Amino acid sequence: MLQNNAQLKSLIDKLWQNFWEGGIANPLTAIEQITYLIFMKRLDDLEAKRERDAEFTGDKYISRFTGKFNVPGSNESIDKNELRWSVFKHKPADEMLLHVQMKVFPFLKDLNGETSPFTKHMANAVFIMPKASLLVSAINIVEDIFKEIEKDATEGGHAFQDIQGDVYEMLLSEIATAGKNGQFRTPRHIIKLMAELVAPQLGQRIADPACGTGGFLLGSYQYILTDLVRKKDPAKLSKDEDGFERAAISAVLTQNVKTILDQSFVGYDIDTTMVRLGLMNLMMHGIDEPKIDYKDTLSKSYNEDSQFDIIMANPPFTGNIDKGDINEGLKLPTTKTELLFVERIFNMLKMGGTAAVIVPSGVTQNSGKAFESLRKLIIEKAELKAVIAVPSGAFKPYAGVSTAILIFTKGGETNKVWFYDMQSDGYTLDDKRNKIAESDLPDIVQRYKARDAKKDSDRKLKYFMVPKKEIVENNYDLNLSTYKEEVYEEVVYEKPNVIFGKLENIEADIQKGLAALKELM
Repeated sequence: MLQNNAQLKSLIDKLWQNFWEGGIANPLTAIEQITYLIFMKRLDDLEAKRERDAEFTGDKYISRFTGKFNVPGSNESIDKNELRWSVFKHKPADEMLLHVQMKVFPFLKDLNGETSPFTKHMANAVFIMPKASLLVSAINIVEDIFKEIEKDATEGGHAFQDIQGDVYEMLLSEIATAGKNGQFRTPRHIIKLMAELVAPQLGQRIADPACGTGGFLLGSYQYILTDLVRKKDPAKLSKDEDGFERAAISAVLTQNVKTILDQSFVGYDIDTTMVRLGLMNLMMHGIDEPKIDYKDTLSKSYNEDSQFDIIMANPPFTGNIDKGDINEGLKLPTTKTELLFVERIFNMLKMGGTAAVIVPSGVTQNSGKAFESLRKLIIEKAELKAVIAVPSGAFKPYAGVSTAILIFTKGGETNKVWFYDMQSDGYTLDDKRNKIAESDLPDIVQRYKARDAKKDSDRKLKYFMVPKKEIVENNYDLNLSTYKEEVYEEVVYEKPNVIFGKLENIEADIQKGLAALKELM
């Protein structure tokens, strides 16, 4: 899809460049402003389509742009039709900037009514556009992007909604700086891997206690829809660039499925910008009323334990929380967020619920009391199914930390733990992260689903199983290298007299060469 459309990539790069040159250098601020513009355009297009459909079928449809809008902070009331993208884009530059700032954006903020999460979290949002010329150029590029999406949908046979979602994810991928408390964006292919391993199903409740832009919730959403296609019409599946099966999400998005999915995903974050971006990310992909909220899930205010079937997360690695603020349900003797979040995830799961969580390698091997207590919790009170060691370059350019993916099911019984030594994730492990042919990801999924205690016993391989008893004896150490058997190749050196003989021959050749040079001088 998007990765094969050079024109679309070029337009997105041009949009970023325009914002940078226009004075908006912060990537988070830029993507917020770009998102608002895409929303305005998409809203107008959707309403126009619904109006045409209603006219064709003879049904009655009341558009969001019907009636009057009372402009906040004034006595002015204007026709909502004036707030449409297709109308205001023709205004003179300076007039258009003022119109969008004072009228269109306030209308957008109140779009879903007072009770919706979207309206709630848009309350403090600000439309920042330093100059009218930047707005004009941005609107023109957004227009071109949508034309290219339409062209791709027509010629490439891809669903408009799928391509639009890909465009938005590419915009999100431009956030290339680490955030507060060690936050950084999880690579999309790692999210797809984790979704394949926990295999969320339609009707399950899925959560992320530190959701950022909603990548894991979206990964679950896309996996569920692809799985529905797999069960209904597997011929419509195709392999994506990372070797995973994918289908057009629109193919099975019936109203019944949509109603179930609208209630399935719950996310929380303590960064208001991330909450807004997460809400819009899911809305761009067809979830009209996403449930992403501003909340610290480690604090005393959080009380949703034993509620969820699936949790996928990459919580902050390097933060600490004030001891007095920690939720009473969290018992680990620590203030480290990387430990408390795993305990929080364990508590959030229903009995029989499964989690896939990314942790820094210290969580798997540090000898401190809190570290060992956490590992004991997920081994003794859950079935720890897998520990997948992830190479340290997998999160570049955001961070170079070494990590692992833990997969566990609450209430199960751990007998053996499956380890996998991921050596390649399909991309170079430097800051450029270029695509390469070698990837362990499809192999991980295949081996995990077929794991067998008797067959997976050779610890010289990338994957093997370790009995719980051995892990307990090692103070619940989950570091892969503790159990892996390294294979050393014996190097056979030539005998000294042979080496000296070769050196003498080399010296003789050098002397001959020098003699020849002297004759030429």
